[in-house]
Amino acid sequence: MKLGRLGVWYSTDKLNGGQLAELMRVVEGAGYSAFWYPESRGYESMSLAAYLLSKSSKLTVGSSIANIYARDPFTAQRAMVSMNNFYGGRFVLGLGVSHIPMVEGLRGHRYDKPLGAMRAYLDGIHKGLPAGEEPPVMVAALGPKMLALSAEKSMGAVPYNVTPKHTAKAAAILGPKKALAVEQKVTLETDPVRARALGRKELSRYMVLPNYRNNWLREGFSEADLADGGSDRFIDAMVLWGDAETIKKGLRAHFTAGATHVCLQPVHDDGDFIARDRMLAALADT
Repeated sequence: MKLGRLGVWYSTDKLNGGQLAELMRVVEGAGYSAFWYPESRGYESMSLAAYLLSKSSKLTVGSSIANIYARDPFTAQRAMVSMNNFYGGRFVLGLGVSHIPMVEGLRGHRYDKPLGAMRAYLDGIHKGLPAGEEPPVMVAALGPKMLALSAEKSMGAVPYNVTPKHTAKAAAILGPKKALAVEQKVTLETDPVRARALGRKELSRYMVLPNYRNNWLREGFSEADLADGGSDRFIDAMVLWGDAETIKKGLRAHFTAGATHVCLQPVHDDGDFIARDRMLAALADT
């Protein structure tokens, strides 16, 4: 499976069925090649994927991510195979180890060491599949060891909350034959105060999670950058803002660094779908 150049990442749990169908129409109509969605407290990941695929005709739909603690490897494998049979090979199973609160607090499972847990899960995903065929599986990898595992046992990586600096390191670890699909938050807002306020609101739920904080520190941000909602330097690195050309320049920086696919996440006020759709239209030709 080959991903196109640009995709869209969007949180789906606050949208009803009609709104999800409309979003698929907007994303596909604007010319994006893929749509990525998270697994949250709302919709079950594989059920949602089937619905999204049914409401589009050309889009590749990818989980970003399906929590490996939510279903066993055999179930995830069968879902991946089934959806690609039903919908013309348009589903990518993006997998992640999630975070301790979502695994132990929400699901009541034990959170194991991430690298070992993912390796075992990928072994289970591959079990029984035809030899010599690479299944459409990608890994939400941030650290170098997880990125190396992604290169070894999947078609590539889907890093989240990263910068072009991380993209360059990830591309070097993955190598030229693997897919690197990076997420990038964007807001078509030229007022720095408002743009950063939107960014801080969007990032607040991630800034308490150790997996992301550790990666940001590896990228060169300091504890001071991550305090009190995030420094301007941090917010500006994580959320591209400004006019369309300024944002496009930031998106292209990921491609220059080695990304093979960039999925932009529009950041806007709650329920402001007009702003969302305006962003998607303005940035589709990056």
